[in-house]
Amino acid sequence: MKDYLVKAITNDGMFRAYAITSQQMVSDAQIKHDTWSASSAALGRTMIGSALLASSVDKNGAALTVKINGGGPVGQILVDADSNGHVKGYIGEPHVHLPLNKFHKIDVSKAVGVNGGLEVTKILENGDPYTSSVPLASGEIGDDFTYYMAQSEQIPSAVGVSVFVNDDNSIGAAGGYLVQVLPGASDEAIDNLTNRIKELPMLSELLLQNQSPEDILNLLFGEGNLKFLTTENVEFYCNCSKEKFRNDLVGIPVDQLKEILDEDGKIDVVCNFCQSKYHYDKSELEGIIAEAESRNSN
Repeated sequence: MKDYLVKAITNDGMFRAYAITSQQMVSDAQIKHDTWSASSAALGRTMIGSALLASSVDKNGAALTVKINGGGPVGQILVDADSNGHVKGYIGEPHVHLPLNKFHKIDVSKAVGVNGGLEVTKILENGDPYTSSVPLASGEIGDDFTYYMAQSEQIPSAVGVSVFVNDDNSIGAAGGYLVQVLPGASDEAIDNLTNRIKELPMLSELLLQNQSPEDILNLLFGEGNLKFLTTENVEFYCNCSKEKFRNDLVGIPVDQLKEILDEDGKIDVVCNFCQSKYHYDKSELEGIIAEAESRNSN
């Protein structure tokens, strides 16, 4: 099934809902970073939650950065996502594999840890960043996004995210949902939704059965109770380039650049997100130094 995200609203106007299938997106991240099971699940869940959160921002192209660090063995997770379905991310320690938890599932909470927080930085309309953060609720990622929505966004929500990792570390399934309570929702409707979420089969099982995002939302709200609004493709997408990294290098202090020139005669840069490598030879490095000196003199 192709990766995509669907947006919907209930016919009674009480809930807004999003659901995503993203096996290829998470697979691309797993391959690029050579992640093992626990790291794959932690990074993949964060990418899914970030994609859902970015899509819920009612601005075309709205971008955000999500950082999670709970002090666990996987270290910091960093994900960039925008409302056009572009997602990229990396994890501090990609090679983490842990014993299964008591539910015989990947122990994401132990991998992530709970002694830290979830931080979201959004780019506002004027281009300025706005950052808010909350303590981690469980380290399971879905619970943490749910807590963030309630505390920082002031929107009661339910977030479910899941990544199924095969024995060979490949990704068997990935996806999730985000449900937001809208103003005017009745207590009865909220209670009914809460019960349906509790009764929902494990998300990983639904994804492995090739249940579509529409299928998952229909299980939550019942057939015929949703108006599906739009669908959008989602993908692992990194917009790095040699020119962008060159601009970053120009910002390095000139004396450091000259030291690199004298000692190595070149610079090699690796993108944290996609692992693309960029080489700048001696003449390119000299040009970078010249531009940095010119900027400093102005």
